[in-house]
Amino acid sequence: MKRLFVIGCGVISLMLMSSCGIKEENYELPEEEKWNSRLANLEPMDSLIEGKTYLSVYSHVFSISEHKVQNLTAIISLRNTSSSEEVFIKKADYYHTDGELIKSYINKPIYIKPMETVEIMIFEKDEQGGTGGNFIFDWATKNENNKPYFEGIMISTYGQLGLSFSTQGLELKQ
Repeated sequence: MKRLFVIGCGVISLMLMSSCGIKEENYELPEEEKWNSRLANLEPMDSLIEGKTYLSVYSHVFSISEHKVQNLTAIISLRNTSSSEEVFIKKADYYHTDGELIKSYINKPIYIKPMETVEIMIFEKDEQGGTGGNFIFDWATKNENNKPYFEGIMISTYGQLGLSFSTQGLELKQ
């Protein structure tokens, strides 16, 4: 009798959990909303120092073999290291492993306040970047010593497995 009761409770629990209709939510704001409040009017005569930075990003990594992958969520941090001046991000382009442009996340200049960080999220379900995805950022600043800092944090959890690592931006010489 006890065995039947335990099995019955297990079946009822499964039925209740499956009927809950748990929905997966998308917390990402539409790109226009996210960046439009940060638009910066950079006049052509502004004496700004311009630069370009490369950042490697991983949508997934190989696990066991090249035929099995572990998907990752990527948090792309765009950081202003200055405590007194804004920095400007003019462009943020995301590329696939094979070099094809996937998406322009920022295509109009935005500002980042002193000591502020803004982020681009690439969710675990988005596998477009592959194992060799990357960003190119075009940026501008008023002071040579206050360049923006770019960092990628990749993370995933699956069962008891937790995986995380980071990448840092590399300034490209123009």
